Amino acid sequence: MRNLEFEKAEKVLDNSGVIAFPTETVMGLGVYFDDKKAYEYLNEIKRRPEDKPYTLMLSNIKDIEKYAYISDDASKIIKAFMPGSITILLKAKDTVPGYVHHNSGVIGIRVPDVKKTLELLSYLEKPLLVPSANRSGEKPALDSNEVKKIFKDEVGYILEGKSTGGVPSTIVDLAGEQVKILREGPIRESEILSVLKGDK
Repeated sequence: MRNLEFEKAEKVLDNSGVIAFPTETVMGLGVYFDDKKAYEYLNEIKRRPEDKPYTLMLSNIKDIEKYAYISDDASKIIKAFMPGSITILLKAKDTVPGYVHHNSGVIGIRVPDVKKTLELLSYLEKPLLVPSANRSGEKPALDSNEVKKIFKDEVGYILEGKSTGGVPSTIVDLAGEQVKILREGPIRESEILSVLKGDK
């Protein structure tokens, strides 16, 4: 069965445009992860500092290993909290273009917990680079109407809906020797540490 919303979103992405869609945290913007022209345009409309990388958003946890190396600790976190309101930093594989992670070798990975957004990502068959839908330094949009107010016609297609949480995802750095909680969001540090210790 055809999905006209997804087809419109795909057309915009195929032309190096930006789409917007709801997640369980805040509204997100998205471009194809391997489209440098779209990446540069995303930086432009976000007014984002060049040294701040974007998250790679996937439709399912099975695909993570295509783009990043999964440590034992990362495996525990993925099993416990994904899909969900968490972003994990992992060592990137060569399948991720260097400009995406600013040649740092580290990429943020997220699998959202919103049925429609997961269906969109699955339909596209390609990961998206996704930041929150806002200008850099400003509050993220929480629904499709707010995205329209902020970006006007700079965003090529907006998937109607609203975020359910309103709080950005928890960010956990699993790329180094030590696990670091870089931002505590809906998933608390105590929950993460409990999983790593094997309490859950």
